[in-house]
Amino acid sequence: MNIHHVELFYYVARHGGISRAVRNMPYGIQQPAVSSQILSLEEDLGVKLFERNPFKLTAAGEELYEFACPFFNNLHATAERLRQVSSPSLRIGASELVLRDYLPAVIEQIKADEPKLRLSLRSGLQADVEKWLLEREIDVAIVPLQNKPTAKLRCERLLRMPLVLLVHRRSKLKSASDLWNSDVIEEPLICLPETEMITRTFRKGLQRRKIDWPHTIEASSVGLVTRYVANGYGVGVSVAASEAIKHKDVRVLPLEDFDSIDVALLSNGKPTQLVQQVLEACRQVVAKEWPESQRG
Repeated sequence: MNIHHVELFYYVARHGGISRAVRNMPYGIQQPAVSSQILSLEEDLGVKLFERNPFKLTAAGEELYEFACPFFNNLHATAERLRQVSSPSLRIGASELVLRDYLPAVIEQIKADEPKLRLSLRSGLQADVEKWLLEREIDVAIVPLQNKPTAKLRCERLLRMPLVLLVHRRSKLKSASDLWNSDVIEEPLICLPETEMITRTFRKGLQRRKIDWPHTIEASSVGLVTRYVANGYGVGVSVAASEAIKHKDVRVLPLEDFDSIDVALLSNGKPTQLVQQVLEACRQVVAKEWPESQRG
């Protein structure tokens, strides 16, 4: 038997059809190519392996699938064990904000203990990383929580970040209520993309007040929000993270009646040594960068 044909059959049997298998392959391949190679396997064996519509394995297909399953199911785990001999690997899922502005400090701490560590980083929201964890595609996730995580996952809350407005030090604004009490908000708004949790949470607060304040500048990081405010381009939305909002030309206006953002570490099952190292590194970074009142 052609071992590649057997691999394709394994995915077809596992996912219940050729089109579903193509969507779940770990590498790119077109549906016609899978169909033709499965046909070649059936011709080589002289048996039909499954009914096409509706999908159902034949007796021969069941036998081949039972034979192939142990090998392909354990292939990834075996490869990872072999790789660990030379260098450990860690797959992290996180939001864009965490990957860009906060994870580097965590990685620096881990690298000090594991200099040969191989990293795989994936960007996603809470729903994305939960799916990846449950399907064992990543080892750990660090994300702002949009809702309560599934009970199947471990959740360690790391910190709570209150929202704040940033204004230039020469601004006449003394508090956020100065904006809400005005008939029309004329100040340009500087914020992260609408998909980011900071912006989404801020928009919810505005909706509760029935305030429409479209953004003028969309920045890619909280650091850029601070920089643009310091340059006098408008009012920025950020979080109470000391390093992100520290600037001699910027003042902070608390948004006390807006929701805060909870950031948590998610993992699946008993934490491995590396996942535990990530958790400890996160705790150390949080303890260094954030006041005790904001820690998880």
